[in-house]
Amino acid sequence: MSELKKNQIISAVCDGYSSDGMGVAHVGGMAVFVSGAVAGERCEIRILKVLKNLAFARIERVPEPSPERVDPGCPHYPACGGCAARHMSCAEELRFKRQKVEDALRRVGGADISVDIIHGAIQTERYRNKAQLPVSAGPRIGFYRGRSHDVIDVPDCRLEPECVGQARSAVLDWMAASGAEAYDERAHRGLVRHLYVRTNSAGQALVCLVVNAPAERALPDEAGLVGRIREALPGCTGVVLSENTQKTNVILGGVYRTLWGSPTLDETLCGLTFRLSVPSFFQVNRDQCQVLYRRALDFAALTGEETVLDLYCGIGTISLCAAKRAKRVIGAEIVPEAVEDARRNAEVNHIENAAFFCGDAADTALMLARQGIRPDVVIVDPPRRGLAPEVIQTVAEMSPERLVYVSCDPATLARDVKLFSAQGYQAVKAEAVDMFPRTQHVETVCLLAKSPAGKGR
Repeated sequence: MSELKKNQIISAVCDGYSSDGMGVAHVGGMAVFVSGAVAGERCEIRILKVLKNLAFARIERVPEPSPERVDPGCPHYPACGGCAARHMSCAEELRFKRQKVEDALRRVGGADISVDIIHGAIQTERYRNKAQLPVSAGPRIGFYRGRSHDVIDVPDCRLEPECVGQARSAVLDWMAASGAEAYDERAHRGLVRHLYVRTNSAGQALVCLVVNAPAERALPDEAGLVGRIREALPGCTGVVLSENTQKTNVILGGVYRTLWGSPTLDETLCGLTFRLSVPSFFQVNRDQCQVLYRRALDFAALTGEETVLDLYCGIGTISLCAAKRAKRVIGAEIVPEAVEDARRNAEVNHIENAAFFCGDAADTALMLARQGIRPDVVIVDPPRRGLAPEVIQTVAEMSPERLVYVSCDPATLARDVKLFSAQGYQAVKAEAVDMFPRTQHVETVCLLAKSPAGKGR
């Protein structure tokens, strides 16, 4: 094995990617992870850190660039930790993401399947419908530097609608005029923690300010804050305050107060109308979300006679889309506000064959099992951490014919696929959806079905 040393400069060829989009070169049998490298190109790299079996490096020069290398087109790249694929072509980005999903399912999940399809996005910029911008001393409003909580001031992000930058400027003006202090994460002092902006396809925006103070306490010059935001964002429909006084990395608090307008925003998806409150989960890329849900429902193979259980249903997006094709849909979600939105969304869309329960996924599934409810299809769309082992066990005991797993993290998906395999369910097929262009993240929809052994359980 080559004896690599810190600050050593060597020439190496990148031959693949890590799961987070770093280039990987192999030098003397050691894997070297290189930020910003594209597969197939030769780079001169500086070794930054050497561990027992791997090393990390940065690019000093690219004498033989890949034809897939492109101009990032963003002044904040690569300092900002939001994007990891701006230096590669969209085609190369899709190749990396498709391979990432397939490798995870094969190597971690033990699934003998190929991921042959990745659905690329038509719109690769200005696609995000939700922005959560940290605020720190300066004041600075932007994004965290990669692998840190150091906030980089970002006046305009290419992935977000321009109104986010306009809201940012309005809040900065208000802070300067009112004397409102930015939050100091280390000292747990200061007022303004995050700026949150949610938009819809109609060009409207809902703005929320997350503060380190009780929501009922008046902000300095509230009228000035509302006035500046409304002037900067003609499409703004509401300004909301969120209380978060905890020492935590969680962005939103649990208490809200509406300063002006409506605390919700309506959006259309798959021909249905959904009401979104600030804490409600909704996919950040509406167009690609429609692709994802269409494929998920195709995987479910609904004929109109099935009972469907949708765990982690959020505001009912997948549930209500499935209700148009199923006999009955039951949705479960732990966030009370989201459940209220789901029930309201069912009423607005005149859907009567969907019911929603507020509770933990495992507890709800167990409750339904005890009631003798045996869904034909189970759909899960969990957070990035994936499913808890008790959820997997309870779902398997309900013995659905098909399980459709929607995932935002191939690693936890693969882990859960392996656990389902032990319960008699095998991965049948999977497709990737590029929900987050220019970043390292990718969405996956995977179909699991009873194995022959599982059917005899």
